[in-house]
Amino acid sequence: MTAVLTQRALNRALLGRQLLLQRQELPALEVIERLVGMQAQVPTDPYLGLWSRIEGFRTDELASLITERRAVRATTLLRTTIHLVSARDALVLRATLQPVVERQWGYSPFARALAGVDVDDVVAAGRAMLAERPHTIGELGKRLHERWPDHEATNLGYAIRYLVGLVQIPPRGVWGKSGRPVLDTIEQWLGQPLEANASVDDLVLRYLAAFGPATAKDVQIWSWMTGMREVLERLRPRLRTFRDEAGRELFDVADGLLPDPDTPAPVRFLPEYDNLVLSHDDRSRVIDRRFGADGWLRGSILVDGFVRGTWRHDARGDSATLLIALFDGVAASDRGEVEAEAARVLDFLADDAVTRKITFREAP
Repeated sequence: MTAVLTQRALNRALLGRQLLLQRQELPALEVIERLVGMQAQVPTDPYLGLWSRIEGFRTDELASLITERRAVRATTLLRTTIHLVSARDALVLRATLQPVVERQWGYSPFARALAGVDVDDVVAAGRAMLAERPHTIGELGKRLHERWPDHEATNLGYAIRYLVGLVQIPPRGVWGKSGRPVLDTIEQWLGQPLEANASVDDLVLRYLAAFGPATAKDVQIWSWMTGMREVLERLRPRLRTFRDEAGRELFDVADGLLPDPDTPAPVRFLPEYDNLVLSHDDRSRVIDRRFGADGWLRGSILVDGFVRGTWRHDARGDSATLLIALFDGVAASDRGEVEAEAARVLDFLADDAVTRKITFREAP
């Protein structure tokens, strides 16, 4: 008989695989690969995501990975968003997800605006420009507009952003530095071609190891790939299966971590859009249904493993404030742990601030 996993069992499995039950002494690059990349729309977010998972994490470790081209901020990757990935994964993931990106391009308003244009010619022209030097999307669009004057620069630029594998190059994404999102192709920046034999099966197995046990729909939500049921059926001999409390079939790698559901879960602060809360169709394994499902829209606070509040960092001059909003029902003892972790977060995010303050406010 197939074992049933409770919401709490799924929660602890997810937290364990995401290194959120206990910080680990691991290299940042290994963690980035274990998580199959990290959301990185906000350049500093992966730093906090790693700090929440790695014992003794230092910002210069990730900064060095980026400047040394061992990790990159790849655009239009998973769910067509910016992700921090290892150099090796940039070559593999972009190749695997290229059909997804091309499909999403076809749905976009930019593609509709370029109806009748030979987009292959636009892509070839954009690649030639990038071969000269890195560009911003705006610069690419303006130069492409000179050749296609009847079409808006923005639409032409976004054809390159979608259809060509790109990375944002330093100083963008380097802690303590700022810079425009200047782009180069993955191949040029890393000096290697995209992986010729990228495997959808391998990517699905990596997802299950990092986010499982999971349904076929969960895999699809995370990756935006289609045909996941067929892939999982093909992989079934290599997998174990469970059911959730709603009766849905869950797939998992054979050695996937399944901690005791009663394992204590410490308070953790996660950046906005962290993949922990974005990578399942049913997010109730991490976002309690009583409090809605939009915690991922802001920085999330995990209390006993579930999103029970949101937070925001406000830095002005030499002062820094952490604004915290806890949902109803958080116990006084948990509130104390939240405040203690908030102080550590503030120390990490604003170690040079003269004044630091933690403010609790009404939950949204």
